[in-house]
Amino acid sequence: MFRRLVFEHTAALFTLAAFLTATSIYFTIAWRAIRMKRPQVEHLENLPFATATPSARHDAHSTHPA
Repeated sequence: MFRRLVFEHTAALFTLAAFLTATSIYFTIAWRAIRMKRPQVEHLENLPFATATPSARHDAHSTHPA
């Protein structure tokens, strides 16, 4: 099935470059999150949401018994 697929060296190079780019982005984000200082973590924990959190479905309309 894959014998008819043309997979040239440039396609392999672009695939490898995309994989390395994505891996480095995820690794950088994880590294910065791990090395975050405790006061910054506490500050981010207490940030409010931009919009009000919607209530749960069963709390919104309690017209019929559960």
